[in-house]
Amino acid sequence: MTVEVRRGRASLAFSFLVQGVTFALLVTRIPAIQDRYGISDGLLPVFLAAVPILAGVGSVGTEWLVKRVPPSRVLRWAQPVVLLALLGVGAGDSLWHVGVALGAFGLAVGALDASMNMLGVSLQRTYGRSIMLGFHAAYSLGGIVGASIAWAGAHWDLSLFVSYLPVVVVLLPAALVGSRWYVDAVSGGDAGAAGEGKGGPVVFKLLLPLCLVMTFAYIGDSTVSNWSAKYLQDVLGSSEEVSTVPYNVYMVMTLLGRGLGDLGVRRFGAVAVVRAGSVVGALGFAIVAAAPGAWTGILGFTVLGLGLCVIVPQTFAAAGRLFPGASDAAVARLNVFNYVGFLIGSPLVGALGDAWNYRAAMLVPMVLVLATLLYARSFAPGADRYGDGHERARTADVGRGSNGL
Repeated sequence: MTVEVRRGRASLAFSFLVQGVTFALLVTRIPAIQDRYGISDGLLPVFLAAVPILAGVGSVGTEWLVKRVPPSRVLRWAQPVVLLALLGVGAGDSLWHVGVALGAFGLAVGALDASMNMLGVSLQRTYGRSIMLGFHAAYSLGGIVGASIAWAGAHWDLSLFVSYLPVVVVLLPAALVGSRWYVDAVSGGDAGAAGEGKGGPVVFKLLLPLCLVMTFAYIGDSTVSNWSAKYLQDVLGSSEEVSTVPYNVYMVMTLLGRGLGDLGVRRFGAVAVVRAGSVVGALGFAIVAAAPGAWTGILGFTVLGLGLCVIVPQTFAAAGRLFPGASDAAVARLNVFNYVGFLIGSPLVGALGDAWNYRAAMLVPMVLVLATLLYARSFAPGADRYGDGHERARTADVGRGSNGL
């Protein structure tokens, strides 16, 4: 690999880390945001749903945008907007303030997620081996840092603005500097048109199994990010300080699982890794639903993180392999189902929790995550043999078209 490509990989990993910090700081302080702005339990799901809706719009817009500008440029400017929107969430004092800030956060995070994963899939194609889990491991590390900062803010009773400001002051300029080294796929050939795959356009029917898996995974993930703190406080009787722990340990396990995941894919193949992740993730939800107290609940979220963590990166990678000549378009469309999962998961768990109870509500994402087993064969490498003992030479794809990497 050239120095430019290795540097691009490192800078993209840093971008994933920054986003992990940012997102964790938002979701782990949902109870504090609710208290600060006086958001009722009935209105909270509306706010939680608005963010993924707008993020889906941002992801769709990114597919259109990368036909005209490279994904690296979208990422370079989306990440600062996300950081500033986070600061805006902590700076307001009226309901409309937090509405505007969360709206900006949603639109920008859609563009950010799509462009980050476009670059990740492209770099994996360049390397000719599984590296996608490594990028998401950096996101998990960022989530740990962000959740730890959130814990400190809750422990010392700091305001949201005071908790967020130092993070934004440090990470915003660092992200801008790091963006100088992003590496887009090399231009050339006819693969550059987003939406045009190898031999034709992205066919939604072929992408649909991966879309369903992405939805199921993010229903599970959104249950952790949006409801774990509230579940521990309201159902298992923990303090606000302890309620920040589940997301933290969840991210620790996603870091561990993703850190080892690329090796697992190369050794056992993507299908086996995804199947194992689905079973372990479902087991985690079962433990959470049956937990008699806070620390057993935390154990459940720990197991859950180890299972769910491998599914999403492999889903993006599978989409890139399925449409090697249109990976940007495939990733952007698949990324929308990230937000479909959040859109369904957050209100669904909240509605079931209010109408029934939150323990029973945890069984719904458990069943959906387990349903991933039905679609595991969609992760078979096919022509691009990442894993299963058929790893391609590292330089095999260098120099292919812009969306063909």
